[in-house]
Amino acid sequence: MENQGKFDKVCQILDENGRDKARLIPILQAVQEVYNYLPEEILTFIASALDISPARVYGVATFFAHFTLKAKGKHIIKVCDGTACHVKRSTTIIDAIRAKLNLTASENTTKDMLFTLETVSCLGACGLAPAMVIDNEVYGQVTPEKVTKIIDDMIKQEEK
Repeated sequence: MENQGKFDKVCQILDENGRDKARLIPILQAVQEVYNYLPEEILTFIASALDISPARVYGVATFFAHFTLKAKGKHIIKVCDGTACHVKRSTTIIDAIRAKLNLTASENTTKDMLFTLETVSCLGACGLAPAMVIDNEVYGQVTPEKVTKIIDDMIKQEEK
C-alpha cells in the first residue's frame, strides 16, 4: 500500500508537468523534493510513464549533482570545506560530526535516518569560516564543541 501511495504522488507530479518528456528535470526535482532522493523504482516508473528509456532517466539523475539516488536523513548537515573554511580547520568539524553521529566517509547517513552529513565546496559564507548549514540555517565560526552541542540540542528536540 505504501508503494501505491508513492506512485500516486509521482503520477500527480507527472500530470502537473503534462507528462512531457521535455520536462524530465523539473519532474525529477519535484520527485526529489517529495522523497528527499530518487528511488530506483520511481525512476523506472517515470521512464515508463514518459515513454523514454530508463537509461536516459538514470543518466539525467546521475549527471546533475543536485540529484541523489541515495536516501538522506531528515536533517541535512552541510559542512563547507572550501579554501577559507579548510584553512580554518573545517576538517575538525567534519571529524567531530562523524564521531558524534557514528558516520564514516562512505556512510554519511545515520542508521535512524535522522542526519545526513555532506561536505560542500562553498556555502558563500567565507566570512563566517568555518561554516556549516543544517536544514538551511547557517552556523558560522563553528568549533567541534559547538557542533556537538547543536546536534545534541537537535536530538533532544526530536525526542519531544
